Amino acid sequence: MGNNYNSLVWSSYGDNWRNLRRIASIEILSIHRLNVSHDIRVNEGRLLIRKLLSSSSPVNMKSALYELTLNVMMRMISGKRYFGGDIPEVEEEGKRFREILDEILVLAGASNIGEYLPILKWLGVRGLEKKLIALKEKRDVFFQGLIEQLRKSKGGEGENKKKTMIEVLLSLQESDPKYYTDEMIRSLVLVVLSGGTDSSAGTMEWAMSLLLNNPQVIRKAQKEIDTVVGKDRLVDESDIVNLPYLRCIINETLRLYPAGPLLVPHESSEDCVIEGYKIPSGTMLIVNQWAIHHDPNMWTDPKRFNPDRFAGLEGTRDGFKLMPFGSGRRSCPGEGLAVRVIGSTLGLLIQCFEWERMSEKMVDMTEGPGLTMPKAQPLVAKCKPRLEMQNLLSQL
Repeated sequence: MGNNYNSLVWSSYGDNWRNLRRIASIEILSIHRLNVSHDIRVNEGRLLIRKLLSSSSPVNMKSALYELTLNVMMRMISGKRYFGGDIPEVEEEGKRFREILDEILVLAGASNIGEYLPILKWLGVRGLEKKLIALKEKRDVFFQGLIEQLRKSKGGEGENKKKTMIEVLLSLQESDPKYYTDEMIRSLVLVVLSGGTDSSAGTMEWAMSLLLNNPQVIRKAQKEIDTVVGKDRLVDESDIVNLPYLRCIINETLRLYPAGPLLVPHESSEDCVIEGYKIPSGTMLIVNQWAIHHDPNMWTDPKRFNPDRFAGLEGTRDGFKLMPFGSGRRSCPGEGLAVRVIGSTLGLLIQCFEWERMSEKMVDMTEGPGLTMPKAQPLVAKCKPRLEMQNLLSQL
């Protein structure tokens, strides 16, 4: 699944990894590129609000947020909007795409016993391996189809047309076809897509669950938004920097329920000793971020949802106590995009609606299995437009 250790996630530190990281950070996920795609995220946020206004309560928040992030990412990657449209062919293609992505998230996090006891490979324990091989072929066929579609449509580009991620990479392919192969483009696009959908949607679902269990936090956040943004326009990404309490809510959610409870595997570059343990060079190191975020020696009352603990903190890091996007060279290059999507979407949901649990019973906060630690029980909630916002919402 990692293209023989040549993908951005699995490649060893070296020329290839440095170049992939540079491409992701500068060509695809730079501030300039995020600004270019700003209108996509604004449009998808408004479409979500309209959907909630027209749908009957209760709302399956897991599905609504997942479709929003998938639409945002695929419009940025290929210019296609798969969910909530009126084109049957595109909806069918989107259904296939979602099945592939769901399968990747499930199988990529599965344990292969043959890797721990190799002899079992020869005793027929190869089911997972066969599924992964079949999934890779299915994945490559799908993304190659997107590349071919955009390659064919390139001749119709206008001078002011905003390029998708794939189109940016195809432009680079023209200058260096040996490096920017279709396989490399497929791999890089998949890394960006996988890192920017389920993790962001899951974080927002956890945040809404925490807010429903703590309605006083919602009221405080609504007051902040009403004061800073007002009631005559919707929250925008540019407002996030001026909404410190909203940022506190996001940070506290990422602390309690990090999208990557175990950071991507690292490797020790030289022999070292940590807490009396000798760590040889070349050892695979797994950082248990979840344990750090819940360590009572580092956090007061760590199990409690308390956004105020982050008052005064800028950004989404607090040394090595809080690092939801990792740290150092292997930190997530999509952090800027994630903060924009999560911040603006949560801001809209808090600004526009009153939220209630399905019953007096608290929302179930049990964690489910998976790479991105999803909720065991998808969030379903009731919502109605806020009286203060009805005039503005009627104009959407």
